[in-house]
Amino acid sequence: MKHEEQAADGAHAGQAHSARVYDYILGGKDHYSVDVEAGNAMCREWPALPVHMRANRAFMHRAARHLAREAGIRQFLDIGTGLPTSPNLHEVVQEERPDAAVVYVDNDPIVLAHAQALLTSSPEGHTAYVDADMRTPDAIIGSPAFREALDLREPVGLMVIGILHFILPPADHALIRRLLDPLPSGSYVAMSIGTADFAPVEVGRVASEYERRGMPMCLRTREQAEAFFDGLELVEPGVQQVHKWRPPADPSPVDDRDIAMYGAVARKP
Repeated sequence: MKHEEQAADGAHAGQAHSARVYDYILGGKDHYSVDVEAGNAMCREWPALPVHMRANRAFMHRAARHLAREAGIRQFLDIGTGLPTSPNLHEVVQEERPDAAVVYVDNDPIVLAHAQALLTSSPEGHTAYVDADMRTPDAIIGSPAFREALDLREPVGLMVIGILHFILPPADHALIRRLLDPLPSGSYVAMSIGTADFAPVEVGRVASEYERRGMPMCLRTREQAEAFFDGLELVEPGVQQVHKWRPPADPSPVDDRDIAMYGAVARKP
């Protein structure tokens, strides 16, 4: 599709979008030529970018499985869903709890156009989609899908994966708190948080590419990442690079310099 063309689903294809760049780099098919151009430019700046993105996705799967299997969570709120790439969150948690409910949230028109792929649930479970911007949490919390799908008398798993680096200070902490506020005690939050701690030059160049294409980001130090969990009870092993958070028994070797994301899971007291 040409950059200046208008997508059939109403999305403007003339500007790269973070979800579509992510889709392209991970080998998906829901992106445009402008996203391919952006993804290629970013990979030239940091060839480890695909490794980093796959590690972030794998962290989401492990965190969700932990919440469903070990913490007993059967309701999930997924902020910044992105494009449907199987296995999606509901597929992971419904393997553990077939009756699990998942509310997906995103504001990209292309994600909305493909939302039907996210709404296929197990017969016992439930999935819903909210077309809203993370930066307007009241629109999420006040949506009919949120209220109908989630029983706020029971704990909820809040998933904020690979999106927080696009939320700039000073709005970032207040936004996370606003999303947590209506969730009952015993709820959990899983977050992955972008950092340049391990490859500052290369990751800094990628961040500059994103900003040049209209997607400014804020990369956090470990101390800044840990601050998002103040007042919450961190699940072991605490805040780690995502590939080090409860890795599989036989993990593939990964160079720490190839991972630019901290991850953690925490419980709301």
